[in-house]
This record gives sequence, structure tokens and C-alpha cells, in this order.
Amino acid sequence: MKILVHDYAGHPFQVDLSRELASRGHQVTHAYFHGDHGPKGRLHRTSSDPVGLSFKGVSLPRPYDKNSFVKRRFDDVAYGKAVAQLVLALKPDLVISGNTPTEAQSAIVKASRKSGACFVFWVQDFYSIAASKLLRKKMGAIGAGIGAYYSYLERGQFANSDAIVVITDSFADVAKKWVSAKDKVFTIENWGTLNEISPLPKDNDWALRHGLGGTFNFLYSGTLALKHNPQLLVELAKQVKGQANVVVVSQGVGVSELERAKNEQSIDNLILLPLQPFADLPKVLATSDVTVATIEPDAGMFSVPSKVQSYFCAQRPVLLAAPAENLASQVVRKNGAGIVVDPTDKGGFLRSAIQLMKDDALRIGAAESGRKFALNNYDIKRVTDRFETVFQYAIDARDVRKGTS
Repeated sequence: MKILVHDYAGHPFQVDLSRELASRGHQVTHAYFHGDHGPKGRLHRTSSDPVGLSFKGVSLPRPYDKNSFVKRRFDDVAYGKAVAQLVLALKPDLVISGNTPTEAQSAIVKASRKSGACFVFWVQDFYSIAASKLLRKKMGAIGAGIGAYYSYLERGQFANSDAIVVITDSFADVAKKWVSAKDKVFTIENWGTLNEISPLPKDNDWALRHGLGGTFNFLYSGTLALKHNPQLLVELAKQVKGQANVVVVSQGVGVSELERAKNEQSIDNLILLPLQPFADLPKVLATSDVTVATIEPDAGMFSVPSKVQSYFCAQRPVLLAAPAENLASQVVRKNGAGIVVDPTDKGGFLRSAIQLMKDDALRIGAAESGRKFALNNYDIKRVTDRFETVFQYAIDARDVRKGTS
């Protein structure tokens, strides 16, 4: 097939899927937002890539401003139009799109229908639910009204999708309430890029280059938004000052909070670094003694921190502050891959950090358990088999739709 894989964020595991699809003979264009500064996968061709794989970074004429709701809304609309034009130009057989702002996704769905492509909605989070909660807090009744509009749009996108992929069964429950054809909702959990991230020695050249060799390091790697509660990382750094570093390799509005706290409170063991090239990610993760992920209670119902999968691949123990019902919490706890605490329990979070720092056997066992889970669940060939099943369902649904239209 001719497939357009659109991942607004350009994350590593989505790129992993595109490469495997292309290796099976599909003609795959992997599109992403060039102006998004979050963690990225290997978004360029290499000599070992299949001939049918290409990449397309979609750009906007001005820098994307996440801090202004009005500018962001207009940029989302413009971005959606740009991807829609790509759909119409490529004329793919199938479009799968995820991580995409609601209004941009609407344009992509419409262009897919217009071009005759079947459309698969890849639900990484419920954008409209997240926007509704945030806008209600910021703008009261007006924000709630805007949130309702986004919910209306997203429900319409679900209805017009030929298939829907969600990353956790809790998302499936919501999706099935929004659509009449419940059999078009498939659960495929996110995975880590096993073929890109392997366990490496802690004192590697990246660690030594950044002065992190021979020290105990808590590491947070990935986007740090306000929903990730950056204050927990500040408190952690203060708690372990003189004993360990808290290394944050990130970008996002939360980083500004960390910079301010570091300067105002002289927290010299809070090490702040920008996002690193994807090729360096295995070394970055290997530098850690304990990896850290956080997500706020409100965000836990519509978002799953995908960085945890990379932590598993790197064979590092996880300290996770997230709601108990969050998929990442369930996986870490069930597999003994680290310690999970409620995100509102600051004391429990700090006590767990100290426990992991002092207990070598606990860290080693958790790291090995996470790696074992990754080896058993992150085989890209098996994952892609499941996606091809979804794609066949979507093709059949499109053909039925066309036959009855």
C-alpha cells in the first residue's frame, strides 16, 4: 500500500513503525511537524533504510507559540491545512495520524476522505479532554465552552475514521462511547525502540563529557510540560543535594520553572540540559542510576508517559509519579520495574527516591525486570502485524462505505 504515517511529534517509536512497514514493501511517507521541539526519532533516511521510505517535515511560516492560546489555535489550523495538502498531493491508500491538535486533525480527516484514502486515528491522548480541563481552569465558563467545541470536533473525527487505534484499554472505553461501530476500536500499546536503545555502560563518553561520570544520577528525559509537575524534580534535587544529581534532559514550559528554582534556591545538583540528538539517547539513559517520570492526576486519564518505554529498553529502574490507573503505572508495578507513587504524595515520592538510591539490589532487579518486559513486548515485527490487521479493517470499512454511499 501507499501509506502516510503522520505523527505530529515525530517520536521514535512511530518512526520505528514506518521503517518496518516500508521493509514489508509498503511505500511509506512519514510526516511530522518540523516546528515541534520535543523528543524526535531518527527522521532521516540511512543507507540501510528500505527504498520505499521517505520523510517529510511539515513547516509553518512562523515559530510555533505554545504559550499563546490564540496564536496556537491559528497555527494549528494552518498546520492542518499544510498536512491536508500533503494528503491530497500524495493520494495515499491509507493515512494514520496521531499526536495531532484537534483542529489540525479535522483537516487531515477531511483531506483523507476527499482523496479516497482510508483514515486511521491513532489516539495517543485525548486532546479535547486535555484542552477542556486546561481551558476550564484558565478561563472558566468560556474555557468550558471552547473545550466543548473541541470535544465536538474530536467526536466527529472518531465517527469519520475507518479505524481507531488507542494505546490503552482505558482509552478504548472512552472511544467506544463516542462511536457507534465499537469493533473499529483497537488497542495497541506503545512500545520502546528496542532496535535503537540497548543497555550501555553508565560511564560512557556522553556522561563523561557532561561531568556525570562517577556520580549517582536521577534522570528525567523527554518533554517537561506543566502536566508533568516539574516541582517534584525541584524537591527531589533538594532532597538528594550532596548525595546525587537530578539530571533533566528536556524542553518545554516546565524547564523554565526548573531554571528559576535552580537559580533562586542555588540547587547546583539540578543539572539542566537540552534535548539531545536521538543517536545519543541510549548513552543519555545509560548515565542514569534511576530514571524518573511524572504526570499529574488530571493528565493521567488522557495521557501515558511514553518515556517509560525507553527507560525499560535502556535497562534502568523507574521512579514514577502517576495515578494508579495510568497504563504506565500498571506496567511498572505489575512487572516490578521500579516504584510507583501517587503524584500528589510528595513525601512518598522522595522516600521512594531515597529507597532506590540506597538499595542496589532493588535497582538492579527493577532494571532487569523492565528490560525483560521490553524484550517480551516491544518486537516491532509483532507490533506491525497488529497494525496491518487494523489497516485491513480500515480498507474493508472504506470499501463498504464507498459501496453504500
